[in-house]
Amino acid sequence: MKETKEKSIQMPVLALRGIVLFPGILFHFDIGRKKSLNALKTAMAADQMIFLVAQKDIRDNDPKFPELYDVGVVSHIRQVIKIGEESVRVLVEGKYRAKVKTPISDEEYLYAEIMPCEEKKVRNTVSVKALVRKTQELFGEYTSLLPKMSPDVMMGVLVHEDAGSLADFIASNIVLKTEDKQEILSELNPVTRLKKLMVLLEQEIEILNIEKEMHTQVREQIEQNQREYYLREQLKYISNELGEGDNPLEEAEEYRQKIYELRLPREVEEKFLKECNRLAKMPPSSHEATVIRGYLDTCLDLPWNKVTQDTGDIERARKQLDRDHYGLERVKERILELLAVRSLAPNIRGQIICLVGPAGVGKTSIAKSVAKAMGRRFARISLGGVRDEAEIRGHRKTYIGAMPGRIISAIKQAGSRNPLILLDEIDKLSNDFRGDPAAALLEVLDSEQNHAFRDHYIEVPFDLSNVFFITTANDKYSIPGPLLDRMEVIEMTSYTREEKFNIAKKHLIPKQRKRHGLDGNNFRLTDEALYILIDNYTREGGVRSLERTIATLCRKAAKKIVEGECNRVSITADDLEKLLGPKKYRHEFIAAKDEVGVVTGLAWTSTGGETMAIEVAILDGSGKIELTGNLGSVMKESAHAAITYIRSKVHELNISPDFYKEKDIHIHVPEGAIPKDGPSAGIAMATALVSALTGCPVRRDVAMTGEITLRGRVMPIGGLKEKTMAAYRAGITKVIVPAENKADLAEIDEIVKKKITFITAENMDTVLKHALIKVIDKTGADTLKAGGVPEMVNKANILQQNIKQ
Repeated sequence: MKETKEKSIQMPVLALRGIVLFPGILFHFDIGRKKSLNALKTAMAADQMIFLVAQKDIRDNDPKFPELYDVGVVSHIRQVIKIGEESVRVLVEGKYRAKVKTPISDEEYLYAEIMPCEEKKVRNTVSVKALVRKTQELFGEYTSLLPKMSPDVMMGVLVHEDAGSLADFIASNIVLKTEDKQEILSELNPVTRLKKLMVLLEQEIEILNIEKEMHTQVREQIEQNQREYYLREQLKYISNELGEGDNPLEEAEEYRQKIYELRLPREVEEKFLKECNRLAKMPPSSHEATVIRGYLDTCLDLPWNKVTQDTGDIERARKQLDRDHYGLERVKERILELLAVRSLAPNIRGQIICLVGPAGVGKTSIAKSVAKAMGRRFARISLGGVRDEAEIRGHRKTYIGAMPGRIISAIKQAGSRNPLILLDEIDKLSNDFRGDPAAALLEVLDSEQNHAFRDHYIEVPFDLSNVFFITTANDKYSIPGPLLDRMEVIEMTSYTREEKFNIAKKHLIPKQRKRHGLDGNNFRLTDEALYILIDNYTREGGVRSLERTIATLCRKAAKKIVEGECNRVSITADDLEKLLGPKKYRHEFIAAKDEVGVVTGLAWTSTGGETMAIEVAILDGSGKIELTGNLGSVMKESAHAAITYIRSKVHELNISPDFYKEKDIHIHVPEGAIPKDGPSAGIAMATALVSALTGCPVRRDVAMTGEITLRGRVMPIGGLKEKTMAAYRAGITKVIVPAENKADLAEIDEIVKKKITFITAENMDTVLKHALIKVIDKTGADTLKAGGVPEMVNKANILQQNIKQ
């Protein structure tokens, strides 16, 4: 330690974590940080004086001078005791206030030039004495609320009469925040320091009073609960003596009798009897007794041994399905096969069906028909938007408002152990932080596991192996793979125009007539009007919009009849615009003439198939490729693949090898507002490009669908049934399809097969051969009228010859 000319002192500095030391106070603390130990050793080697100052952030393990408070205490080290290999316990005595004047080093330990702080001298006036006495009274009140205070501290407070030393002594012996203690230490005016301490004491006294009130209230509440329990036990005893009131023993015995009557499996019976024993020991009005009663009531209401007998009459099932649904022959056949197998092998398990198709095609209703045909009870579970795993498995009964999951609830609702349960919209399941319901369904739909399904609420195994599960979905690709693997998927495609007509004629119109109080005598819808409804007022895969539109016509007819305008309403095609407004959808027709660069493609949508014109324009330019029509990434890739194929075949097609450098290519697919994507327009784009580059027109009565490869192979596609129906509606007479889709032609409607010739193509040569028209240049004017030039006509003629070869 060295003294300078300004009476400052150079000494080691030790940072205190969460501790503020005051002058005149003996205090011991532990030291474990390396820099602090080095500072202590340096001080011990000199005159045992060290500067102790609090650090601002107690989480900082290596504080520098900026992280320390300004004011600290120069202290004398009285004792050092080693308590471990790397820590010591130190007893120090605070001497006087000081602050860091100039930091010198912070490498091995903190070392600085310390300047003592001069406290303001105050006279011991009457006001100062009053302030001291008031502070002592506040401290006495504080210690009365905090009985653990040492008597020595109380005596020390009474002995101190100096305002500054009293403030230091009290501040060092009460519980305050480090920031508050540091504020007391930093104050050099003794009177002001004592006033600040009084404010802090009053705050602490207020907090202790509130804590005392809270403690008193809690204690009174506990005593009240104990008193109520004692009185309740007395009341129960008196009631039993008088033969009045609910007897928990009798209630538990009633539950036991029900359990024995059900003849449950041993594990289940033991669980329920255990709950009965708990109920018998509880007060009837307690919350836990209410929970147990609800649990037993729910579990004993389940159909543990109730089953229905399956109907083995296949003919009856066929009539039921035909009566409820038109068409859907493949689905009906699969259902009848399943029923036939069940009649021969009643114990078969693991047959779970997933009906996949657009909205409104009858997935839910066919499940109801299957239940009727089998003679089983029916229960439906809607899974759309379900995102909580507890919705499937239930909640633990310890939670308030706990209940079984949807599976057990459906079993209870059906009242049978072998119902048909429809899991509707299984592709709409979600998941979040509460779990994944799709994962919970894995056990439900697995025949190897669901014989011992455990709901979280009932906590005992329940056999689901005899339940016939049917699931429905709009998109099977949205169903998780492991879940889809447990189900047999049956595709339900969009209804064709003829199917919609027959469904409306046989089911929808009679249903809506009955619902609106009409009959066949006072309401009639002509066949022509019904076709227009299907083609121009609805566009969907199912028939829901069609049914709503028919309901609208029934309402308007009912209004006319009630108002006395007429006794009978017959709606024709001419009446539809007056009743329903302008047509919403245009009918698809083929082009009026064969055109260059325009090809009719076929597209699949969720509402059925549609024709799609693909236009190509070739312009002088620098080789730019423009793709418009709101095309998706896959469709754009198909366009680039078609261009690359044509570049590889320029000599066979007699096209300029540099067309991709000298010409700009613009491919457009109307309508631009509708997003489009998928690979099935590949061969149509390639054909339109060849037509535009050679000037050879494309047959207007030819449509095509198929994916193209860089080598010109035609790859298979999906949705062929819907696409061919769209071609039929538009008047197309020839459809080019991939050769690998030849097997799918068996599913095409007979009326479509009669009107359309199908060409199966393995490569683009077959496509171009049947799609392009040979141009004969007679006068030159006809060629220009067709949109080409003599050179382009020659290319087209040579192209046809190359294709034939």
